[in-house]
This record gives sequence, structure tokens and C-alpha cells, in this order.
Amino acid sequence: MAGFRQPVPSFTDIAMVAHPSVTLLIDLSEGDGIRYGAHGRHRRGSFVAGLLPGELRASGRVGECLQIRLEPAVATSVLGWSTDLSGRVESFADVWGPDAERTEEELRAAGSWDERFALAARMLLRRRAHRGLRPVDPEVAHTWRRTLTGRGRVRVDGLAGEVGWSRKHLSARFTAQLGITPKRAARLVRFDHAAHLLAAGLAPAAAATEGGYADQSHLHREVRAFTGLTPTALAAAPWLAIDDVAWPGSSPGRSVPRAGVTRR
Repeated sequence: MAGFRQPVPSFTDIAMVAHPSVTLLIDLSEGDGIRYGAHGRHRRGSFVAGLLPGELRASGRVGECLQIRLEPAVATSVLGWSTDLSGRVESFADVWGPDAERTEEELRAAGSWDERFALAARMLLRRRAHRGLRPVDPEVAHTWRRTLTGRGRVRVDGLAGEVGWSRKHLSARFTAQLGITPKRAARLVRFDHAAHLLAAGLAPAAAATEGGYADQSHLHREVRAFTGLTPTALAAAPWLAIDDVAWPGSSPGRSVPRAGVTRR
């Protein structure tokens, strides 16, 4: 989780970069707040984005917002997205259900970010316990976590051997339950690692080596495929900063949130 606050609500315009998680962005601002657009649709308010949301932009006069990232295996049991996690962008109200407005109000009224984090954690745990949704197969969950810990530098054959399934069966179950193939999941995780290396200041050539790419050209192709950007442009993308590095300061004509709050 991460909380973002602008001392004075100001206009923000940020393109979301693909990330290996399902992201909940809960708008706690007063007034109009966040406006987001994806797949040709434009809506206002809190939203939930899947693994590969495409051309997703968040903009508007934002004061405070809470970001929660869930690994896909957890998102299926908390949100009910049992299939096709990839590419989806939905309003928080549509995903969370009738309690969405009350949930936002309770989070907005909390006295501190630590209190908000604790409240959000309780809400997620309670929701998962009460919904009674069937979790993903343990073999699928294991494959996802091994992909994360291996930073995408894993082979599907090896992962299939670890869980005692054939490659074909693993790919079929993984795709059916998470909406993405194991191979593409590995590409996404490896891209995410390299993207954060770039955001932290590594040169593209060094990021390619550290990230396990064949060479800088290979990294360039992957960055272009996931974002439409060059590695240099990706390094400056403010959305990346919510994990490992501080949000950049404001640039002329643009204001972006600063992560001045302890992340959890």
C-alpha cells in the first residue's frame, strides 16, 4: 500500500505503467478528484486496474489517494476477478459493490495514513473471508510467486516440473485463472524489474544486463512493447515511483503526487 497527498489539491496527469499486480487506486480527495481513461472510456473516481491495463491515464485535481496492490492470486479471492485479470480497468464501485462508497468514506475519515493502511488491510481480509470464493490452484499460486522471486528469469518447463504438471497443463490452468500466460507473466515481471532499475537511475545498457536481457536492443523492444516508450522516457515515468524510488518533483506545467507517507 502507498498513500499520496498533495498539500494543496492540484492538477495531475499520469500515465500508468504496466505492473505485475492488480492495482486499486482509491480517491480520497474532496470534490471531483481523479478522472481516468482506458480503452476509449473515461470515468471519474476510484478504480481497479488489472495486470496490463493498456493506455490508462489518471488525471484531475487530486488531493489524497490510497493505492493498494494485490498479487493476482489474492485479487481473485478478494475482488472476484476469477478470470481475465489482464487488461481490465473497472470503477471501484463496480468491483467492490454496494459498500464502495462507505469504504471510501471510512478511509477518508481515518486520522492518519497508518490508520488508513490498517483499516484497508482489515477490509481486504474481511472481504476475502466472507466472499467464499475459490482460490486459484496452489500450483498456479506457486508458479506466480516463483516468477516474482525470480524477477521473470524463469523457464515455464522448470516451473511445470516444480509443481508436477506438464507445461501444457500449467499454461492452461495459469491462463484460465489469471488471464495471462506464464510466459507473458515472466516477461511482465522482468520488464517491471528493469523499469524500476531505469527509474532508479541505471543506464539502459546496465539495466538490460541487470534485468537479464540479451542486450540493450532487447530491453528497448520490450519497453516499447509494454509502454510504447523508449527506456529513457520510461525512466522518467512518475507512476513507477510508487514502489522503489521517490516521486519526482513537479515539472513545468505538471504537478504529480509525492510519496511523503510511509508505505506498507
